[in-house]
Parts: sequence; C-alpha cells; structure tokens
Amino acid sequence: MATGVRLEGVSKSFGEVRAVDEVNLEVAPGELFFLLGPSGCGKTTILRLIAGFYRPDRGRVFFGERDVTNLPPHKRNTAMVFQNYALWPHMTVWENVAYGLEVRKVGGKELRERVEEILEIVRMSDYADRFPGQLSGGQQQRVALARALVVEPEVVLLDEPLSNLDAKLRLEMREEIRRIHEQVGRTMIYVTHDQKEALSMADRLAVVDSGRVMQVGTPREVYSRPGSRKVAEFIGEGNFLTGKVRKLGESVEVETEVGTLTSCTFPEGLFLGREVQVMVRPEALKVGADGDNLLEGKVERVMYLGDTEQYFVRLEDGTVWKVVEAHPRVRRAEVGERVKISCEPEDVIVLGS
Repeated sequence: MATGVRLEGVSKSFGEVRAVDEVNLEVAPGELFFLLGPSGCGKTTILRLIAGFYRPDRGRVFFGERDVTNLPPHKRNTAMVFQNYALWPHMTVWENVAYGLEVRKVGGKELRERVEEILEIVRMSDYADRFPGQLSGGQQQRVALARALVVEPEVVLLDEPLSNLDAKLRLEMREEIRRIHEQVGRTMIYVTHDQKEALSMADRLAVVDSGRVMQVGTPREVYSRPGSRKVAEFIGEGNFLTGKVRKLGESVEVETEVGTLTSCTFPEGLFLGREVQVMVRPEALKVGADGDNLLEGKVERVMYLGDTEQYFVRLEDGTVWKVVEAHPRVRRAEVGERVKISCEPEDVIVLGS
C-alpha cells in the first residue's frame, strides 16, 4: 500500500552547518518524486530524515497522517536503495532478496511466492542462483531494488542509485526503474544530482539548494517556468540578460542593453521599471532568420555534434548566448560572421529573482 510523505518545517544542523532549513514538502501516495540538486545541497540529508537515520532539530515528518518524527528506522516501514547496492557478496540473488523477509519472520510458501514475484518484476528470475560478483552493475541494481520492494515498504528511498553505472546502463536503468515503479505502485523518493534523470523519470521533483526547497513541480513545469535564476541555471541551460519592465499587459516588454524582448511567460507582481532577469533556452533560439525578439551579434564559435549544432554568439554588450539547432542539415553561419538570432515570446522567460 502506497503512503504519502509530508515534511512540515523540518530543519537539521550539523555543528554550525544548517544542512536542511525549514523544509516543507508533500509527496503523494504512489508518486515517483525526485529531490534534485548539486552535491552538498542537503537532498540526501532530507532523505535520511525521512528514513529515520537522522532526527530533525525542528519540524515533523508524517507518513500519511501518522507522525513518524521520533520513530526509529525499523519502525517506519521504509526500504532504501543505496548508491553502492550493499548486497551480501556471500549470498545468492535469491538469498539477498529473501533476507529481509526472513528477518521479519516470513517463511515457507509466502516467502517463496514473494521472492519469485519480485524477481519476475525486476527480470532477474534467471539469475536467482548467482552471486553478486557474477552480475553486471545494472543487474546488481535490479537485485537491490528487488530486496527493497519484497518487504512491501510504504516508502522506497533511493540515494543516487545509478551514479556508479556507465552512461548506457544509466539510460537502461532509468527506463527499468520507471517501469518497476508503475508496476508496483509504491511511493518512491529518489535523490539525484543528474537533471536528465529527474526530467525523464519524475512524476514531480523538488529542486534543493543550500538546504532549502527552491521549487516543486512536474519536470515540464520546472523546466519551462523556473521560479528563479538558480533553478533555471540548474535545470537545463539558459541564456540570461538583465533588463527593466517597460510595458505590462497580456505580454511583458523588457528593455535590455541589447534590445527589447517580449515575453508571454512571466511571474505575478511585476511593475513598470522593475529590474528583472530574462532567460531563453538555447534550443528556443534561431540563427540567421528574421522573427520576434531579434538580437544581433558576432559568431565566436561553432560546434557540430551530429544531432545538434551549437553557435556561440557575442551580443553587443559582450554577453555570449548559446544557440542549439537540432538535426542540422547545413551550417547557418561561420565564425566571425555577424548574425541575427530570434525566438518566440513564449520562449522568453521573465524571472522575478
């Protein structure tokens, strides 16, 4: 049975360092929820507070309506999947998965059926008699997931589970974890610093920085409407300019040193004359064509990557903007050439901070 998780005003310090600072967060039952942020931002500490490995200095942790703030880990009915898999090397796959059930005094037919079922779900039935040392990294991670899920936890906690895998295996395991989550329907809270992992897998995500939750939303919401420059810089790539609001209405005009940009994506609370940041994603820009929001500059560098071509254009104020063209058939401009770049008003994002 899936259970929601709620944190109310949770803080945790280690000496003089405030690792988690007044975090309020709600994870829905059955959700695959990501905590995303750079190393040292506090996301793993939040996960450990949910697991019960740490007790908060202030605030409360709830599983559903149950206050678990002061409960030890073994009474919270959670399971954790670690970065290094933490499998018993002297036990077979079957024995590793069955171990948690044996500790809980589950035996006989029920144990066999639950182990067989979960090995089938993670597609490791054919490897039941092998030892961890005989498995690939991706297979070991499947066993670690099976061991966590077989005890039927209310909440599954995953701490950067794919960081030890190579790039190809990470892609495969993203799809596998998403499939397994949909099949078992458990609440999963997943910590990562990899934005592509979070964007491709999460139902919703929280961007964490300096122990605080900066923004919560679906991947599409956070990517297309970041609430601050910090979030915008961490999720994807962005080109930035500073300007002042010159016109307000159904759209907003922002006057910058290199020209006026019109935006259809802006926060509430703007007023004429307010200084704001504007951001345009590199993939939203076009090179060498007239259109909305025209800016001019000089091409400093071009990088051809096969599926994309990247142009680095220095604007009149010295700012370098990156433009990414997908599936390039011809080169749009050469190094040293003066070009126009443009984008749609929907792709100009005005940031309040």
